[in-house]
Amino acid sequence: MATCVYTSRVNCTKPCYKYLNCYLKYQKLNNSRENTRNFGDYDDDDLWLKMVEEAKADVEQEPILSDYYFDSILSHKCLESALANHLALKLSFSTLNSNTLYNLFKGVLVENKKIVENVRDDLRAVKERDPACISYIHCFLNFKGFLACQSHRIAHKLWSQGRKPLALTIQNRVSEVFGVDIHPGAKIGTGMLLDHATGVVIGETAVIGNNVSILHNVTLGGTGKSGGDRHPKVGNGVLIGAGACVLGNVMVGDGAKIGAGSLVLKDVHPKTTVVGNPARLVGGQHNTVKFDKMPSFSMDHTSHVQGLSDYVI
Repeated sequence: MATCVYTSRVNCTKPCYKYLNCYLKYQKLNNSRENTRNFGDYDDDDLWLKMVEEAKADVEQEPILSDYYFDSILSHKCLESALANHLALKLSFSTLNSNTLYNLFKGVLVENKKIVENVRDDLRAVKERDPACISYIHCFLNFKGFLACQSHRIAHKLWSQGRKPLALTIQNRVSEVFGVDIHPGAKIGTGMLLDHATGVVIGETAVIGNNVSILHNVTLGGTGKSGGDRHPKVGNGVLIGAGACVLGNVMVGDGAKIGAGSLVLKDVHPKTTVVGNPARLVGGQHNTVKFDKMPSFSMDHTSHVQGLSDYVI
């Protein structure tokens, strides 16, 4: 199905199930392709070139993947094109086809280079912080947490442009396909790792900083007792363990860690660790003993969110 759809888009013939023939087809396509995408010269980004090399190596090892890798990576000139195509094929359905989504996603990525920079940072973050990630191409093609995050970045841009029905439609499809529910109004920084990602829920007014790692079944939600700005604000370098719930307009400080299965209803100091239901302080940079309950303190949520605004889009 993917080959058929993609062929209709670039008017190329089906590549052979042999690495050499697939590579020759890739070279021929790049030399004679119709100028239908307006991406200009090949992307000289080192990360994209690394991904192309990884794709060639994978096809050489597993020739059965040649069609898939050709359509997903080797027939594209840059990261923007490949990502737009891959997400379009994943998220399309009978009444919203892949060609329409491809053109939409391509337009957003080409016009917003900051999003593409964040995509690259997310790829590097997954490769560096997830020991299960064997290559950039493995993350790009197969990690649904990464794909859900990039879909959200596009949906968030549409949301910020006032195209809310379209943004919510993308959110719904991402939830159905990847099992990740991120409201398009949420703001997410760069270097995000959604590890496994199944069951992750992030509310509309949530703000997440840079280099944050979130495991599966995590909720950044509201308490149901208030409207408006009602979701958590997560600082830079935070780790949130599997099954944790952070509820309400609370602040999780830079470098904090939240243990698996914890319920957080109060602010969390920077560089501390909290666990349990309700969450209790168990350690941190300046804490060597356990506490029976969270100490009280205050944070300026407004100033922190303004600080994050330099990193989220």
